[in-house]
Amino acid sequence: MGEPQPRDLLNLATGVAHEAGELIVRLRRTTTIEVAATKSSPTDIVTESDRASESLIRDRLHDARPADGFLGEEGGGTPGDSGVVWVVDPIDGTVNYLYGIPSYAVSIAARVDGEVAVGVVHNPVSGETWSGIRGEGAWLDGDPIQANRQVDLSRALIATGFHYDPDLRARQAAAMATLLPRVRDIRRVGAASLDLCAVGTGRVDAFAEQGLKPWDLAAGGLIAREAGATVSGLRGAEAGEQFVLAAGEGLFESLHELLVESGFGI
Repeated sequence: MGEPQPRDLLNLATGVAHEAGELIVRLRRTTTIEVAATKSSPTDIVTESDRASESLIRDRLHDARPADGFLGEEGGGTPGDSGVVWVVDPIDGTVNYLYGIPSYAVSIAARVDGEVAVGVVHNPVSGETWSGIRGEGAWLDGDPIQANRQVDLSRALIATGFHYDPDLRARQAAAMATLLPRVRDIRRVGAASLDLCAVGTGRVDAFAEQGLKPWDLAAGGLIAREAGATVSGLRGAEAGEQFVLAAGEGLFESLHELLVESGFGI
């Protein structure tokens, strides 16, 4: 098959994300959306649309690149031998989807030799598509995007989310009481991939959340980085399930200090 070309991977991911987006919007319009299963807690839900979307994405990617690996939120992972692994969230923001809140997305990223090389996040309701290629930049519907720079902490609009575990949610809420008076305001959209893209687009100044899985972070994290944001964990750790902080130049350091002080990432 030869060395994978990032632009080819991005074009494939974009087309598949749009097709999956059309599917889930059609299912939302023509069927009764119900909870099909729960995962880590009663609030961590799966619908049949999640499963249908992931099945479509897996099939399309396998048809185009049968030697690639696959890691999906609903169906787990399958190995490959090409050096490419697709990391997929078939509906990021399933609770929003269940309730008809138009903030959910299809998220598809490609890891090449262990590093996220391309990412696509598509909101099928708004029609917006964010994309990024490592080392080349990030775009919204083909136009370059840039994270906000040099935002003072007191004027920072922060996106966040809360863990599914009730005890951890309670600790996060307590930490929020320390954080909230020190920033402009908080936004809770309910889809981490869209929050990360919002950082990259300058719609919010930063994003902080604990408990993200690889499929929550892969595409949106790349897009935020390529738009100029720093995406990291706390205290020098790598961004991951323990914590993700994404913020532009001039804000990351002061917000990081406040988050550590507040105990948000504990």
